[in-house]
Amino acid sequence: MKLFSKSILSLQSAALAVCLVASASATAQETSKIGFVNTDRIFKEATLAKTASAKIDQEFSPRNKEIEDLAARLKAVSDKLDKDGPVLSEPERIKRQRDLTDLDKEFQRKQREFREDLNQRRNEELAAVLDRSNKVIRQIAESEKYDIIFQEGVYVSPRIDITDKVIKALNSGK
Repeated sequence: MKLFSKSILSLQSAALAVCLVASASATAQETSKIGFVNTDRIFKEATLAKTASAKIDQEFSPRNKEIEDLAARLKAVSDKLDKDGPVLSEPERIKRQRDLTDLDKEFQRKQREFREDLNQRRNEELAAVLDRSNKVIRQIAESEKYDIIFQEGVYVSPRIDITDKVIKALNSGK
């Protein structure tokens, strides 16, 4: 959610910056060097992002397996209750339904905790990738004398898209 808020703020800031750059450029009769970086592509294509994703998958794989096993157990218990229900005594059927409800609550709780923990770790890793890519973007901007580089846009001309340069720099470890 924080990343989306940053994106919205970035868009608003970007629009203001474009107006300011265009105004200053028209007044000074000089052209500004503008660039664009597609953050989504960085998250999908940069080795750093792929490594972070693999790390998260490995870290959460055991818990995911545990939840899948619990789901299978829940289904088996439910199927058994459905099958045996008509021949069970009333107290036994009520006990099994209660056990099934308790198991379902445990499953729901573990699944919710898993999603929350996974989202938190994913956000931490993506923030680290974003921080590193922002440093690379600043280095490119300074070395190639860009006046402004945007990270979001409704339409972007391919001639100002420097995403490939950023990904290449991230992958080379610069």
